[in-house]
Formats: sequence, C-alpha cells, structure tokens
Amino acid sequence: GVTQDYREAAKWLRLSAEQGEASAQHFLGKLFLDGAGVTQDYREAAKWLRLSAEQGDAGARTTLGVMYHNGHGVTQDYKEAFKWYRLAAEQGDAYAQFNLGQMYENGLGGMRNYKEAVKWYKLSAEQGNLIAPIKLGAMHGDGRGVSQDYVHAYKWFEIAEVNGNEHGSKNMAIAAERMTPDQIAEAQKLAREWMEKHQKR
Repeated sequence: GVTQDYREAAKWLRLSAEQGEASAQHFLGKLFLDGAGVTQDYREAAKWLRLSAEQGDAGARTTLGVMYHNGHGVTQDYKEAFKWYRLAAEQGDAYAQFNLGQMYENGLGGMRNYKEAVKWYKLSAEQGNLIAPIKLGAMHGDGRGVSQDYVHAYKWFEIAEVNGNEHGSKNMAIAAERMTPDQIAEAQKLAREWMEKHQKR
C-alpha cells in the first residue's frame, strides 16, 4: 500500500540524507513534516530541511522559511523566515518570492518596503503564482510601492480572474467603477499582452 511505500521511501531517503545528499535531506524533511511513512515530527523535519537548505536546496529553504514563519518545529522567528525566503527567492522559487513579497508588504522580519513587495510579487506572478496578481492589483489600486493606477490594478485583477482566482472578478468590478471605458480597454489589452508573454498555453 501507499503507507508501506512511504515507509520504504523514508528508509532509503534517510540513508542518502545521512550521507549528506541535499535532495534526500529535503524530501526526508518533507516526510517528517507531513507524517508520511514516519511519525510526524516538526523538529526532525526542521533538522533535515536545515541541512538541505544550508547546501543550497531552494525548496528546502522555502519550506524552512515557512516553518520559521509559523513556528513549526522551531521558535517563530520572522527574521529567520525572511532570510530563508530571500535565499530561495533569489534562486527563483516562486513560492518563496511570493512569501518574501508578503514579508516586505507587512514589515515582517525587516523594514516594510512596498517597492520590494511589488518586485517580488511580479517575479512570483511571472512564474504562475495565482495569488500574486491579486496582491499586485491591490498595490496598484492603493498606490503602495507604485503610483496609484487603476489601469494596472485592473490588469492584474483580470490576470487573476482569467487564471481562476475568484477575487479577480470582484476586484475588477471595484476598479472599473473608477475607470473610463477607454481605461478598461487599455487594462484588458495590457492583461492580454502580459499573459501572452508570461503564460505558456
């Protein structure tokens, strides 16, 4: 069965992990995090994820960041979460980029910096993160980190809506109340152009 497969995987992953194999350490950490094939143990998960993260595994760095963010298996520490998110985000991990954007937006683990939040949300959106466009639309609508611009707010909300985020259409309607028909047409054009450039069919 599946449980037996996870137990067997955990056994072999531990052998590789103990020999210093970063990807094995990462996956063993995830098994402990999820309680798959092993007893769920956040501390043990953090131990293996840290070993992997210290060797540069982006996925392990992101997950370790989440653990510090939420205080699972480690003492909650926004500065540590920020550090691991930043390292993974710079390696191109879309989830870490999004989380780093949130840290900057909310001033967690460092100074609040809306421009940096926008930068990391954009990078995450370009890789397909479905929540980042909502964040970008709100930042443009409120003028945080960018000039207030309903055309770009609408653009990002439309990108979210086309990709199945139900908050997109609600926010498009709110932005549209403050826009002319020409501005809406321009926003729709910008959304189409962005999706043609960044989304693979």
